[in-house]
Amino acid sequence: MNLGEIKDVLVSQREEMKEKFERENIIEREVGRENILNFLKYPNIVAVLGVRRCGKSVLSWQIFEGENAGYVNFDDERFIDLDAKDLNKILQGIYEIYGNVEKIILDEPQNVRGWELFANRLRRTKKVIITGSNSKLLSGELATSLTGRYVDFTLFPFSFREFLRYYKINIEEENYYSTQKIAEVKRMLEKYMREGGFPERYLIGREILVRIYGDIIEKDIARRIKVKKKNALKNYVKYLFSTNSREFTYRKTSKIIDVKDMHTLKNWMMAIEEAYLGFSLLRYSPKLKEQIIAPRKFYAIDTGMANAIGFSTSINSGLIMENLVAIELLRRKSYWHPEWEIYYWKDH
Repeated sequence: MNLGEIKDVLVSQREEMKEKFERENIIEREVGRENILNFLKYPNIVAVLGVRRCGKSVLSWQIFEGENAGYVNFDDERFIDLDAKDLNKILQGIYEIYGNVEKIILDEPQNVRGWELFANRLRRTKKVIITGSNSKLLSGELATSLTGRYVDFTLFPFSFREFLRYYKINIEEENYYSTQKIAEVKRMLEKYMREGGFPERYLIGREILVRIYGDIIEKDIARRIKVKKKNALKNYVKYLFSTNSREFTYRKTSKIIDVKDMHTLKNWMMAIEEAYLGFSLLRYSPKLKEQIIAPRKFYAIDTGMANAIGFSTSINSGLIMENLVAIELLRRKSYWHPEWEIYYWKDH
């Protein structure tokens, strides 16, 4: 690409983000702008990771709001042929459009081979935010180059608190004894359990969850780990979504979806977790051996997506609530308590 074409894309992306902030109901995320700015005081790179469309780009703009910062989204079909040699033109384009910036947002840079060296060069003189839809973003060259020089955390879809904030429902201490307020919150909880926490779900509807799911399966899992049996992978995820919050074993699952090699299922599960589509948890036991041999439980990243993709003849509120609690614990671990270890519990 030539510099003129790159500048056209950068200007277009800037205008799209500005329109988004003017047009949509943008809320402050729980992780907190100040919290992330504190991360940037010493390491020069913060990596905001998380499932596709959970709000990473918007959060990045909020962090640098009111400051002189450049933005480039590499997950753009106009950049499909971009190569490492074009990255310096990207930087030149940013300077010409935004001025001599001190802060830069690199949105989904893993789409360009060799981006790690570019990011490593930028962080020497600038504060950099990187977003990514796969936890493997920070493996390989970047991790080697940036040992001790970056902080990463996982952003989740809206929590129930953020969901209420989006719908402008404030809960004060005096509301705890209001029958009317309690009833309103319960109605919203039922809505949240059905719809989940993807922001676009509230604007576009259920079909956007199916589209996001398809992009994750194709771009973040099948293409990345070169899955040949795509239908088997889809059946596997659909089975997990249909039985979320229930115990499962790879042996039993291999028989149900007709994939004989259990190592394949384990590799697929690793890819599912790396793409933040869901998480499997071990059963708690003080003995490591018992943790390993006990069945696992799978929890979908979002109950709205699980409802849209999974198969169920009826809604089991107990299982959905367990899924919500598991994801909430993982959210709190990512935002505030990295030392936590999360398990599921089952007594005798």
